[in-house]
Amino acid sequence: MKFGIKSLRGIIAVMVVLLLAGCSSSSSSVTPQPPVPTETIAGQDIIGEIPVSSRQDITLGFSQLGSESDWRLANTESIQEAAKEAGIKLLFDNAEQSQEKQIEAIRGFIEQKVDVIAIAPVVQSGWEPIMKEAKQAGIPLILSDRSVDVNDPSLYVTFIGSDFTEEGRKAGKYLLDKMRDEVGSIGIVELKGTEGSSPSIERGKGFREIMAKREDFKILKSEYANFTQKEGKEVMKSFLEDKGRDIRVLFAHNDDMALGAIEAIEEYGLVPGKDIIIISVDGTRKAFEMMAEGKINCVVECNPLLGPNLMQAVKELIAGRTLPKRIVTPESVFTEEMAEREAANRKY
Repeated sequence: MKFGIKSLRGIIAVMVVLLLAGCSSSSSSVTPQPPVPTETIAGQDIIGEIPVSSRQDITLGFSQLGSESDWRLANTESIQEAAKEAGIKLLFDNAEQSQEKQIEAIRGFIEQKVDVIAIAPVVQSGWEPIMKEAKQAGIPLILSDRSVDVNDPSLYVTFIGSDFTEEGRKAGKYLLDKMRDEVGSIGIVELKGTEGSSPSIERGKGFREIMAKREDFKILKSEYANFTQKEGKEVMKSFLEDKGRDIRVLFAHNDDMALGAIEAIEEYGLVPGKDIIIISVDGTRKAFEMMAEGKINCVVECNPLLGPNLMQAVKELIAGRTLPKRIVTPESVFTEEMAEREAANRKY
């Protein structure tokens, strides 16, 4: 078969059109790349795509120290909700204030070969042997809310939580300002949390740093009440029976103990917030309601909503990134003037 020049030119033109159409179809199938995500860990920006390895199934073993207060319940809920939202499998164990149970839980997590272990340690000391077991198993360990006292800091990756010493300083600074025009000896009592726990040790330390600025500030009594409302009331009652109206100030290491102390003060016949200045730590809704009524004078915030920070840290570890050794959560100080406005904003 023979083709004329015109026919040949027509065939070539058709082939060019088909070729261009094929190229156009191929390029239109390319999916545009999404923008590089920006994520945050406690105010620190982490920029870049999370590798595929970090999107695999992740199992986190978490040992919670107990359920002694509203703060702790909010902390637990935050961790459980954040794990669900992050798609992380959470193996949760509540030690109910027992270090022995926490150690058992951690050993169980090691046996189950979880990807990451996190603990909220009930006390500071006694962790080195079990933490060495986790390290030998190749499982990274994160501290949440409370610190530990170990000789080898490489046994844990990072500590996520509050600066308890600074919380104590904030309480002391409020008292300095509140009592700036007062003269004469000012008697102070202190309700501490769990013996040996980092919040009790460090809040007391920070508070005393500031108290040392005035010789007329006298700590009359200081006792443990285990962060509970019941024991806060019992210990405050004993303080009042011993020191009575010599007590001008109460520093409670958490809101639950402060709430119990309020009951004891009222039963004794004094007015909380007036006869006895009350400073507490946490920032629960109940404490804000008491502050709005004038029964608590100042609350130093300690944020329990650590779940999102913890889950993000877990993802960063699995992705092979290096975490800062200390991740401090932002917190504020609240006084009576702010209480009513802020009470509705409390999430716990």
